Amino acid sequence: MTQILGPAFTLVDEIDALQLAQEGGFGERTGPLLVKGALRNWPAQENWSFEKMAQLRNKDGSEPARKFQNGLVEQGETQERPLLPIAPYLRELAALATEPVSDEAGLLPNRRRLQLQPGEQFYLNWAHMQSFTPHQNYLAQWSILEDFPQLRGDFDIRSLWPGWRWTWESVFMGPANTHTGLHRDVPNNWFCQARGVKEFVMFQPSEEAFMRPSKKYDWGATLSSINIARFDEHPEQLRDLEQAKGLYARVEQGDALFIPKRTWHAVVSLAPSISLAVFGLTAKEILLSGVPTATKDLLHNMHLYRWGHCICHKHLA
Repeated sequence: MTQILGPAFTLVDEIDALQLAQEGGFGERTGPLLVKGALRNWPAQENWSFEKMAQLRNKDGSEPARKFQNGLVEQGETQERPLLPIAPYLRELAALATEPVSDEAGLLPNRRRLQLQPGEQFYLNWAHMQSFTPHQNYLAQWSILEDFPQLRGDFDIRSLWPGWRWTWESVFMGPANTHTGLHRDVPNNWFCQARGVKEFVMFQPSEEAFMRPSKKYDWGATLSSINIARFDEHPEQLRDLEQAKGLYARVEQGDALFIPKRTWHAVVSLAPSISLAVFGLTAKEILLSGVPTATKDLLHNMHLYRWGHCICHKHLA
């Protein structure tokens, strides 16, 4: 395929968890931050393996089953979500996870990333997105801590995010080459990587003019119509995005990435992964953002707001 240059990127700000603690903690921040080793002393580092998560059982002793996502829903077709047992799926991921991640794989091969200097601009290998098709079953946006509250203590999120806020959590479990399309969320998000490696492509709110917001509905999020896996088919989308300034993060096992609200981002998995996204709203944000979001969702489920064009019900893109 023709070489695609795309927008220029710089590496996201990064700090080790120990250094962050020595400097007094997280504090107020409006830009993304990658905290290396944030989970290193949390129980999740040991307990959230594929093998141990496969041992989860419902209160009646039965194996849990959940609805899975299939393919890219943000910019693709919304398919029926199959109801599947979790344990066999996780055991399969455990077997796949024994294969190491190549230093030459991904949007930014790790070998090349390690050679970059802070603040240095670079371009991504968009051809990587044509090397796979993300039509795989993906256990996405599962409210696991509501179903298994005993797992809540495995994540010491308050050590990163002090102060009161209403929080809720979603787990993402899947193989390599799963892809979450470009979107921005209403709340702030601490994205905790318990297993595997994921690449994040991010654009701050100042780049909104180049993001092509979509009318497709997703609870608590605004989707983009730009499909970063199909620049070869949609050069007009690439022309818009080439004007934006991007940030890149490689989130490895044990890391946590802070994604501020309204930050556009897409995610590509390089290995079988278990991730927990912790979303949060302060009291003020609940009034300004949470209430309007809940109202839209109520109207959507009453078939009065963007019904038939959403990620939650089957339809064609």
